[in-house]
Amino acid sequence: MNTEIKTRTEKDLLGFKEVPFHCYYGVQTLRAFESFNLTQRRLSDFPIFIQSLAMIKMACAESNFSLGKLRNAKFEAIQYACKQLMSGLYRDQFPIDMMQGGAGTSINMNANQVTANIGLEHMGYLKGEYQYQHPNNDGNMSQSTNDVYPSAIKLALNLSLEKLYVPFQNLIHSFQAKSDEFSEVLKMCRTQLQDAVPMTLGQEFGAFAHTSQKDLNKIKQIMPDTLSVINLGSTTIGTGINTEVQYRINAVPALAKITGKSISSSPDLIEATSDMGDFVLLLGFLKRTATKLSKMSNDLRLLSSGPRAGLGEIQLEPRQPGSSIMPCKVNPVIPEAMNLSCFQVVANDLALTLTLTLTLTLAAEAGQLQLNTMEPLIAFKLFESIDLLGKAMRMLEQKCIRNIQAKSENCQYLVDNSFGIDNVLNPYLGYETTTKIAKQANETGQSVLALIKAEKLLSDEVLSNLLSVKNMVQPMH
Repeated sequence: MNTEIKTRTEKDLLGFKEVPFHCYYGVQTLRAFESFNLTQRRLSDFPIFIQSLAMIKMACAESNFSLGKLRNAKFEAIQYACKQLMSGLYRDQFPIDMMQGGAGTSINMNANQVTANIGLEHMGYLKGEYQYQHPNNDGNMSQSTNDVYPSAIKLALNLSLEKLYVPFQNLIHSFQAKSDEFSEVLKMCRTQLQDAVPMTLGQEFGAFAHTSQKDLNKIKQIMPDTLSVINLGSTTIGTGINTEVQYRINAVPALAKITGKSISSSPDLIEATSDMGDFVLLLGFLKRTATKLSKMSNDLRLLSSGPRAGLGEIQLEPRQPGSSIMPCKVNPVIPEAMNLSCFQVVANDLALTLTLTLTLTLAAEAGQLQLNTMEPLIAFKLFESIDLLGKAMRMLEQKCIRNIQAKSENCQYLVDNSFGIDNVLNPYLGYETTTKIAKQANETGQSVLALIKAEKLLSDEVLSNLLSVKNMVQPMH
């Protein structure tokens, strides 16, 4: 150790390198940090992934200890280090860009080195004194990046989804609350942007709530079980080389106990090591949800358009002045930001689909065979999508949906003056008569109701009954 410049000398396959002494990572992490600077999104930005890596390292150590392959002092040091990482400490020691070559090797070694150096200090040694606790020989015992990395991704995705459920359910509750609040606000619905038939504003928001709940239910029903089947113990390609038969049998239940999840081992470890289908399925669900939320945001923008020259059926809470030149302009910035977030999630799905297609094509040509080297991109895009979608849902719920106000008088005015009201009267006046009334209203500028009353086609009592909210928005009883 060179104490004057506060570095320590570490060695790997490529030779010697000075590592800042205060760092808990080592030479391989430093090389990766210097090599990859692509996205500015670091492993440290995804603490659940770090915690998942620590949980897996702890489970692997438990299995190795139970087989007598780790002595007590090393096992206790690894346990201590993993618990520190699981509690959220040492996040700044994971500086690697989420996009790197090597199919995740840099991230696995980052975890091994940080775990080793935390453990070394706990044992009373200095960072870098790997003769007492080695990142590879001890921390990575019976493991390979190819089983640790994808297993950690699946575990972290499961935990990330649980955090997504909260803002998702809150958004659904807010939609439903507005549905209840606006249950008596009659408005005109539109198909192809043209007046169609009456509905209530409550029904519109109720549909938002229902379709969102369907998506959340599907994600909850399918993804936790799917992501709980892992390839831990497969090591390099799925054959389990460099492990004992009992190792995987012990490690997977140990991980289930540590995480409190129903984790199981894949029945075909070779398939599980190379197949990325589960990740594609998850991103597909996220894209589906993002597409729906983007459409809802478009609707909110249309419904709030105006305030004088647009639809003006709802009023969004003003968040900021909307123009540097127009003094009174206020834009629907929250739905707009939701759109942008959703576009990014959809783009991530397209990026992943393209990546997997390209990888499979190259595999046939270049012989990549048993390993998908694009896992870092897959992991990054999945974590990014879940994180972004959760933040966007929270923003939309708290800063938009929760404070939407109905412009009831304008909604009623648009109903009364719309040709769409003819659809309610059609069964009583007939298609020819209602068409004639609508045409006359269009030519004269009079309302349909005024013309019906002027020509005494229906009595006031019948009209009042037909045009009641309950009879215009549901089948008559």
